[in-house]
Amino acid sequence: MRYRDENSTLQSHIHSLRIVIGFQLLLIVGLWYGWHQSRHDIRLHIPPDLRSGALLKLDEVPPPNVYAFAHYIFQQLNHWEENGETDYGKQVFRMAAYLTPDFRQFLTHDLELRGKRGELSGRVRGIQLIPGHGYEERRVDVLDRNTWLVWLDFRIEETVRGMDVKSLDIRYPIRVVRYDVDPEINPWGLALDGFGGEGPQRLNNEDKSGGPS
Repeated sequence: MRYRDENSTLQSHIHSLRIVIGFQLLLIVGLWYGWHQSRHDIRLHIPPDLRSGALLKLDEVPPPNVYAFAHYIFQQLNHWEENGETDYGKQVFRMAAYLTPDFRQFLTHDLELRGKRGELSGRVRGIQLIPGHGYEERRVDVLDRNTWLVWLDFRIEETVRGMDVKSLDIRYPIRVVRYDVDPEINPWGLALDGFGGEGPQRLNNEDKSGGPS
């Protein structure tokens, strides 16, 4: 009788162990599935100035980074090294991953229109920030978590066959949106989405002394 009781107790203990092992297996499978389904790429935007420290959150884009992105991509679009007739289209194609489809279509239409007017043949263009008009907090309007309006003040210099034809100071209000499509070709996760407000405006001396309102 004593051996029968011990055998019953042992069987009950084995049964309990099986339940525990089964639960652990289910927990391991659940953890593995969660890990497998989690994001393999995490994007972290680090502000350029860390002298006073920074509290970073995943996928939060600081305004200085948005400004730097807009400045770099827009400057590249407007860099026509030899001939605007070919360089303009090349730059739009090269920067395509950093442009929304609507803005690519706008630029393509602008390219075709300028080409028909003969405005691009032999034209060389370069743009640079107006001295003293670099990043400030007021130059980035946060419209929502995924949309920003960046105010860029550029000086445009153009020549045609070696002759100076244009030197203008222009303020560009550029929309930037979150564009998390393919981190392999667009690690920023951002894109230019066209012009905001009233579009590009020529700056006069009064405008140059101030900034975007």
